[in-house]
Amino acid sequence: MVTTVSALDAVRFTLDRTSPVPLYHQLARQLEEAIERGALAPGNLLGNEVDLSARLGLSRPTVRQAIQSLVDKGLLVRRRGVGTQVVHSQVRRPLELSSLYDDLRAAGQDPATRVLRNDHVPAPAGVAAALGVPEGADVVVLERLRLTHGQPVAYLCNYLPPGLLDLDTGRLGTTGLYRMLRAAGLTLHSARQTVGARSAAAEEAALLDEREGAALLTMERTAYDDTGRPVEYGSHLYRASRYAFDFRLLVRP
Repeated sequence: MVTTVSALDAVRFTLDRTSPVPLYHQLARQLEEAIERGALAPGNLLGNEVDLSARLGLSRPTVRQAIQSLVDKGLLVRRRGVGTQVVHSQVRRPLELSSLYDDLRAAGQDPATRVLRNDHVPAPAGVAAALGVPEGADVVVLERLRLTHGQPVAYLCNYLPPGLLDLDTGRLGTTGLYRMLRAAGLTLHSARQTVGARSAAAEEAALLDEREGAALLTMERTAYDDTGRPVEYGSHLYRASRYAFDFRLLVRP
């Protein structure tokens, strides 16, 4: 149920009017941070621009610009007769060997999974090379749609050697693949991963609730267990409007 009270009552803003950073940018960033940490949750109302201006002591154009920047990012939406409402927060995922399901759970994003396919297929050349099996050998293919708060975030296509574990479709719908691997006694040790970007084709856009041609992030990953055996190859698509990878960069000595 949508709350009828502004969720901003529980959020404290610190705006520095002497800073060279524009006030609209300060407000937008603090609103985004409140959404990211869950202080502003999906469905929360922020009120209209007049209320926000009076509450924060800012001009309406300043508030309008801040709100519009978050509307453009897909974090807020304007609803006629209702006001400004939080839609969702962008998922920020660290570049480490973890599963999307676990990352979403840790971020309080309420993950859900729609299993589109759980089948055996002959390994295509690229999959065979990644998993170290002959081309055309039998492998398991999983296709899943990962959602948060009822909205699609990512399309996941994974290939695994057959007989590795029992990939029950019902369990795949309620938990993450890496959790199932760990529960089967497999220890994930390392991975090779490539991150890229491209435009959404029509079928991909329909799956991810995006427009055709929208920006998508891509990720290909081969995961290895503690014996060096490849146990999973994944090719994933993420909505760029709702998803980002976080990098930590170090200067070489």
